[in-house]
Amino acid sequence: MRRSTLAIFVVAAFAAVSFGFARYYPNPQAQGNSHHHIIYYVDPMHPSYKSDKPGIAPDCGMKLVPVYQDDNASTASNATAIPDGDVKIDSNSQRQLGIRVTAAEKGGTAQMVRVVGRVSPEDNRIYSINSGVDGFIRETYNDSVGMLVKKDQKIAAYYAPDFVAAASGFLAATERIPGSVGKDGARFTPNFPGTIAKEGVRSIQGYTDHLRNLGMSDDQIKRMADSRELPDSIDIVSPTEGLILSRNISRGQHFDHMMEFYKIADLSHVWVVAEVYEDEAQYLRPGNSAQIILRDQGRRMTAQITDSLPQSEPGGGTDKIRLEVDNPSYLLRPDMLVDVEISVRIPTAVTVPIDAVVDSGQHARVYVEHGDETFEPREVEIGRRMGDQIEILQGVQSGERVVSAATFFVDSESRMKMPASPASMPPDNKPSDKHEHMASVQTMRDPM
Repeated sequence: MRRSTLAIFVVAAFAAVSFGFARYYPNPQAQGNSHHHIIYYVDPMHPSYKSDKPGIAPDCGMKLVPVYQDDNASTASNATAIPDGDVKIDSNSQRQLGIRVTAAEKGGTAQMVRVVGRVSPEDNRIYSINSGVDGFIRETYNDSVGMLVKKDQKIAAYYAPDFVAAASGFLAATERIPGSVGKDGARFTPNFPGTIAKEGVRSIQGYTDHLRNLGMSDDQIKRMADSRELPDSIDIVSPTEGLILSRNISRGQHFDHMMEFYKIADLSHVWVVAEVYEDEAQYLRPGNSAQIILRDQGRRMTAQITDSLPQSEPGGGTDKIRLEVDNPSYLLRPDMLVDVEISVRIPTAVTVPIDAVVDSGQHARVYVEHGDETFEPREVEIGRRMGDQIEILQGVQSGERVVSAATFFVDSESRMKMPASPASMPPDNKPSDKHEHMASVQTMRDPM
């Protein structure tokens, strides 16, 4: 029983192979007697590959199969129904694949540009506190980086020998000048000639300027004049209300002339620097308003584009713009990332979602929907990119519906149905070395 079953299976398999062989490799004699003529040859594994000569398929090493005129008639009929490259996808499959279509629009309405910006202090609101002498730091007070300080707040104190001579000269000059403060705190006005009084005032002004250049604040100079005593240290005070950006000193540290002690930024008004595409930057004008959005807090702040020209970033493609924004509550801190929304007005143009365009670098195409659930590939010429939209200069009319989501699915299906281009065929129908090797391996494995 088993032998008879095996025999039947072998006979059936042989019949199937014989039928397939006859299907793909017709009898030459039969061909000669046939009234049909061969119009081209195809790859039996990939019928999209066509050749006008017999030979070996470049991908699998099998013989090319002839296509006769009567076979081509039905093929031409199908081609008329669905042109090469067109894709037919039923509505249920579209939902499963996430395919969506959007109508191309024409108009000059405002577009919202959304980018990420970085907060930066204004360069003319950054103050550097430097040393005018050599000395050493006696003490520091709440001067960590990131601390907010008030104007004239004492943040450190130091001692410098050069101050002794300058301060002594200042005290001596104020004792002899009319209207100056004496040791007992009472003011007196000696009867000096006018020229001498003027020279004395110039002397006090000179000592005062010298003390300022060495680093003493006006408030400490006044206290020294009122007390008539030499200070034991010089106060370092903040020149503005703001944030300590950098700190280069510590208690007991010796320092040299012109060393930078602190860098403090006034943050009541700050910049936000953002990068936009070059084709969007041309529509941004100084004074245009924008919205700054704090990511964590969800708060919005109004900003304006500054008069500074956009700066092109290395590598091309984007420009850097600067926005100004009031920051009275110091919500914006240096290097903070924020979202920026800018409304721009673009000229009248046909636009589609940027995800609708398949751009290979040399060619761009979209897939236009027809009423019979068919999508047609269409070459387009693209223009400016504006946010999530892109301008179509040629190829699509306003109102036509194009695939705007899962476009790569439709594109992959369309490519599979495209006929092979002549450029893809080896010259004179000769396989490449790789294909020859595959054909030889196929011959060795399955000798005829």
